[in-house]
Amino acid sequence: MSRNLKVAVLDNLISGDLANIQQWLQNRRFTFAQHDLLNFNDVAKLTKGCDTVLHLAANPDVRLSTINPEVHYKQNVLATFNLLEAMRKVGTVKALVFASSSTVYGEASKVPTPEDYAPLEPISVYGASKLSCEALITGYAHTYGFKAIICRLANIIGARSTHGVVYDFVEKIRKNPKELEVLGDGTQTKSYLFVDDCIEGISVALRESQEQVDIFNIGSEDQIDVKTIASTVVEEMGLKNVRLRFTGAVDGGRGWVGDVKSMLLETSKLKSRGWTPKYDSEQSIKLTVRGLLSEGL
Repeated sequence: MSRNLKVAVLDNLISGDLANIQQWLQNRRFTFAQHDLLNFNDVAKLTKGCDTVLHLAANPDVRLSTINPEVHYKQNVLATFNLLEAMRKVGTVKALVFASSSTVYGEASKVPTPEDYAPLEPISVYGASKLSCEALITGYAHTYGFKAIICRLANIIGARSTHGVVYDFVEKIRKNPKELEVLGDGTQTKSYLFVDDCIEGISVALRESQEQVDIFNIGSEDQIDVKTIASTVVEEMGLKNVRLRFTGAVDGGRGWVGDVKSMLLETSKLKSRGWTPKYDSEQSIKLTVRGLLSEGL
């Protein structure tokens, strides 16, 4: 808003909350529409006249794809196709930013994993849906002449998280402060990035991208294992003697089928454009727990 932009937001509010943007609702340069990307007419109506689109909509629950893969096809792939078709027909969009995922890399043999890593072999339907979206976006960008910035994100966390390991741990401990169930064997090791760093990273990627299709990894510069996350959450909640109960046995200690055991993104490309995360994984987790508690989860 400080740049005097006109902003239009489309959200079906299935996982969102209107309270998060309450401060902008009366701003004459801000428009909110409670619609769904699966409704093409609504998408086209809001897209008309826009020159830049930030596509952050998706169903992000990786575990859900083992139970109901159709959800990820509809809410990720089909929703993205509808948006691209709307962009094609209105003809005003010059740039699209897409929130992709580290899961497109699957079980990468090179860690930290760079943007040019191959082959891309997702091990979850969620990861496959994100890679499908990337392919659609790439094809549309080259065919119809707009710029595409694909941001492959690590685990993004913050006070308004509604899913993920930190959110789940806080919720579980509130229900039972004596025992915390940990999916897998606790050795799963991944990168966690605070939402403020993510927003800044996306902004830099949009501003500094140089190719018609440009791909950027966005994540912290370190990893943290699930057992340490559990201990950190317990400590931040001011508790002691909480027993950690590991569920253990899914495919070598994973939390669920399709859970990538180790993930760390190589972020030197975006850092060369002027971005550096302010927080490491542990700091991001602590800030998220404090934020969740203050938000009254």
